[in-house]
Amino acid sequence: MPPALPPLREVIAAHGLRASKALGQNFLLDEQLLDRIAAVPGALAGERVFEVGPGPGGLTRALLRAGAQVTAVERDARCIPALAELADAFPGQLRVIEGDALAVTPVEACGGPAHIVANLPYNVGTALLVDWLESATWPPWWHSATLMFQAEVAERIVARPGSDAYGRLAVLAQWRAMARIAMRVHRSAFTPPPKVMSAIVHIVPGEAPAGVAVTTLSRLTAAAFGQRRKMLRQSLKGLPGALDALAAAGIDASRRAETLTVEDFVTVARLMDAAG
Repeated sequence: MPPALPPLREVIAAHGLRASKALGQNFLLDEQLLDRIAAVPGALAGERVFEVGPGPGGLTRALLRAGAQVTAVERDARCIPALAELADAFPGQLRVIEGDALAVTPVEACGGPAHIVANLPYNVGTALLVDWLESATWPPWWHSATLMFQAEVAERIVARPGSDAYGRLAVLAQWRAMARIAMRVHRSAFTPPPKVMSAIVHIVPGEAPAGVAVTTLSRLTAAAFGQRRKMLRQSLKGLPGALDALAAAGIDASRRAETLTVEDFVTVARLMDAAG
């Protein structure tokens, strides 16, 4: 049986915690909802989990209840005592690192490959995701990623070609992984309520297409979507080999980036790499 824990509101009050706007914090207190989020990646008993921005530990306690071995990175020193109490309640299951997640090497911190489960701080969430998606080794260090984002960002991750949300983030998330929206979370579930709705995105690494370097695809998508309203002949003219690869792929250079499929971008990147 998991230990009896005080309600999250009591923990927040006892430690005098307030969500920091500067740190992009919004605390999620509904324990049933937190348990549902922790269940998205599947059975976690005995599995390593990497969590970013646990705050007072709402999602953390759900992960611990599920039997996970959690490594949590928190830069807000005010939250560390509350997390230490949680570590005491679940002996040997929780390691807390005080610091910036952007400066942490997750696989070393976790002691091996792990699942990522996090209510990501809004101000660093996209940067962290791009870093994880651009892993030079594939399959990557993470088995799956279950991440809370603003709904608008979540839609960009799973977007299909031709939609307004489709862009670089969709290509990076989908060219060698599978991404879906697992659930939507109403703004009223948070304290304080953010101005926007949220959603949980679940990403599972897949097979990487052969002959494509992630650095090439990253540069290609950055250039193509950096000026998304322009024709590809304009947005890609500064990227060596891109226009030749576009022609070799039989893609009209008068098209715009959002009309190309993920497979189109992979093909162009492969041709760029083959040309050296």
